[in-house]
Amino acid sequence: MAVVLKHENQQERQIAGSSNRWQFPKEPFSGDLLALSQMCKSLSINLDDALENPDRLCISKIQTILSENFNNQAIQSEEADVVLKCLGFQWELHQPQLFQSKTLARLYTAALIHSTKQSLKELNRTPQAPSPEKTKERSPFKKMLVSLRINDPAVTREGWESSCPGCVRAQVRAGAFALGARVGRAHADRCPMAAASSAFTMALKSLYMSEVEIYADDVVAVLASASILQFSSLFERCVTMMTKALMPSTIKDFYLAGCRYKIQELTTACEKWLEMNLVPLMTMQSHLCHVPYDLLYKVLKSSRLFTFSEFHLLKTLILWVYLQMNKTQEIPTKEAVMTFFKSFPRKCCFLNQDAGRIWIPLFVCLRLHGITNGEELEEVRHTNFFPESWLTQIIANHYHSLENGGDMIYLKDLTTKAMRFGLLFNKEDTTHSKMISIYGFFFELKGIRHDTTSYSFYMQRIKRADLESYSRVCERSAVSLRAQRLVNYEIRAQALVDGTWRKFETNWILQKFGFKQCCKSQANGDPFTASP
Repeated sequence: MAVVLKHENQQERQIAGSSNRWQFPKEPFSGDLLALSQMCKSLSINLDDALENPDRLCISKIQTILSENFNNQAIQSEEADVVLKCLGFQWELHQPQLFQSKTLARLYTAALIHSTKQSLKELNRTPQAPSPEKTKERSPFKKMLVSLRINDPAVTREGWESSCPGCVRAQVRAGAFALGARVGRAHADRCPMAAASSAFTMALKSLYMSEVEIYADDVVAVLASASILQFSSLFERCVTMMTKALMPSTIKDFYLAGCRYKIQELTTACEKWLEMNLVPLMTMQSHLCHVPYDLLYKVLKSSRLFTFSEFHLLKTLILWVYLQMNKTQEIPTKEAVMTFFKSFPRKCCFLNQDAGRIWIPLFVCLRLHGITNGEELEEVRHTNFFPESWLTQIIANHYHSLENGGDMIYLKDLTTKAMRFGLLFNKEDTTHSKMISIYGFFFELKGIRHDTTSYSFYMQRIKRADLESYSRVCERSAVSLRAQRLVNYEIRAQALVDGTWRKFETNWILQKFGFKQCCKSQANGDPFTASP
């Protein structure tokens, strides 16, 4: 009589890691720390995460197998493999495209594990390529339904109603993405939900097409969608697009997006753009009121900040405060601004009021000693903006400098305290100059265009007798009779080179300026190539 022995409880073992460590396939972690460490290394999983959640081993291993199998694989048929439910809509997706998104891939593999009753050994088996006569057969993987809940207000447009009579649930297939995007865009002007889904649709559409048109109004929402989907190529494309599209109307949203998603490249680009454009451009724009406090604070502390003079920068900052206080979208007249701040009691200036104390850190960043013109100082005093102690310190500094022949003994740190003067060189200019007066000494800042892309800048001392055309500079100004003046200075030029702002500068130079010899400064190096 033949006896057949059946070992029903016999289990197979498999290699765990890159060595000969073995474990049972149905037990992701059997207590063997060395095997677990090797497995985590091969699957690029954090060991601590695996100890807290052993199921990550199964999900990550299946995800790796599937992504390798479907990477760069063409769609076998128009039949979708996955239905994604999100934002009240349904999108039908295919596996080769789905695995470009780490979030969707993780959702899919997790759903695959929970929906199947097969063993891990069967799930790990790589699907065989279909034979020519079976190309119309369905994929060996089951069509999955996955849900994604988004709480990012940049995508969901937080505060809007969750439903709209004009919105219907849509099933967007790969071949209908372009039509779906056009319909969503047209409806977006009328419906908030359609606007939210439009940006998310662009993100999903980018799984199938490499150059999807992204509208400027939607780029922040598309960036947010790419972040949620962990779609790195689309995320980087949005960042590049945003850094090249900075303007008064976008600076706020782009900067806040950079802070929210921790994009150092984008926040730095916003800071550099505002350093160049705060005074010459934003002063004339109603968008000035939207500049965030922390961004403005960083720019005011930057040594790269461009301004025509310290008084121009002060007027810009006072205008920003006025716009914050009055919540208006229109640029007010100079008289309206002065009348507003003069309305506060004379016994207590604006910055000493409860409403003004929060702005003090911004004004501490200014170099108010750089305001030397008498008319400008009178205007500052009559605005009733600054404490009397601040104004007294400014006048005292000027008095001591004049008493010492123009020496600025109160300046200890040239990097943060030196007086700032600037001029804007336009493309059509061949030469451009600006006259400045400092404690009885007169200097001319001058820029010269040598050819279409080559420029150089320098400064020179000017005699009082040669200032007929600059009578306003001389008016109510002291005049020094010293033949020579020792000046510590730096010349800096910022220009657009191949779409990127670059800085050309001298180091700090200590030089004597006279009338007969050495009256001209050193130029800022050789003529540089740029597009101003």
